[in-house]
Amino acid sequence: MKTYLWLCIIFFISCRSFDPVSYEPPLKPERTGIYAVNESLRVSEVIAKGKLSGLESLDVDNAGNIYGGDKEGNVLKVTSSGEISILGNTGGRALGVQFDSKGNLIVADAYKGLLSLSKEGTLSDLTTSYQGEKFKFTDDMDIAKDGKIYFTDASIYEQKEYLLDLLESRPYGRLFVFDPKTKETKLLLDGLYFANGVALSKNEDFILINETYRYKISRYWLKGKKAGTKEDFIVNLPGFPDNITRNHKGEFWVALFTVRNDRMDKMHPSAFLKKLTSNLPKFLWPKAEPYGFVLKLDENGNVISTLQDPGGEVLKEITSAIEKDGYLYLGSLYSDRIGKLKLNDK
Repeated sequence: MKTYLWLCIIFFISCRSFDPVSYEPPLKPERTGIYAVNESLRVSEVIAKGKLSGLESLDVDNAGNIYGGDKEGNVLKVTSSGEISILGNTGGRALGVQFDSKGNLIVADAYKGLLSLSKEGTLSDLTTSYQGEKFKFTDDMDIAKDGKIYFTDASIYEQKEYLLDLLESRPYGRLFVFDPKTKETKLLLDGLYFANGVALSKNEDFILINETYRYKISRYWLKGKKAGTKEDFIVNLPGFPDNITRNHKGEFWVALFTVRNDRMDKMHPSAFLKKLTSNLPKFLWPKAEPYGFVLKLDENGNVISTLQDPGGEVLKEITSAIEKDGYLYLGSLYSDRIGKLKLNDK
């Protein structure tokens, strides 16, 4: 019986088109000092609890209305009192959202590419492919003052298979820029480890890209002597960085989907074990710990503060944090609510 079982395992491993590599993750940082456990997120106001299905990324207008896309492809407007209206449906999985200077809501849809939803409710394609090849996993974006849209294509795997990227540990992510004036899509960076959140600096001289499965954030210089080069901005984070946004001071809010997973870190050095795991039922894979976690960084990559909810009692699996008029709005890929936290400083 044992021989038969191993023969089955070897058969499945040899047949699957999946080629993980070994990776030695850094020892996770101690939960002391700036990373010490706190419960500051637990006082967050909860909006539309039980009425939503995963607003992964958010934008907020001057009236305090919140916008995001759910797992059904709906692009939603949510008032501060929790009233919900559907503005459109992408037919895919809307992730990153952001208003441009003309009032159009730009949407990074995991399956459809970069889209634009007009104030009248008309949905149109901006860019869906590069050099004839469709984007596999359009993830997040940030819009520059000149209208250019910087966005990520996270992986060669589709959104529903994103954990395969974690197991394979190969740099499939890319950073692009789309110019609405010329309709040109340009590749800026490839070789990124699950290219996720994107945020321009206040002076727009550099852009940050979250490399989720390397627990780090990279900086790509757009201007100056270092233009066209990439460097580490912050490494060895205590969790998985998802989206990143900038506030009016030029500081950055980073949403950590969850804390580091010891089982996953121990598995990474073994390509064989990861390939074996990829063939097991998903319930046997390493699980994300319920946890709410947000970091605030300065322009030099220093951690200023952390906001947490151990155990995810109020907020968990946070994928976006955006500051607006003294409040921090918090979205999640899976959660049924939006968090709203009053900040102490403006």
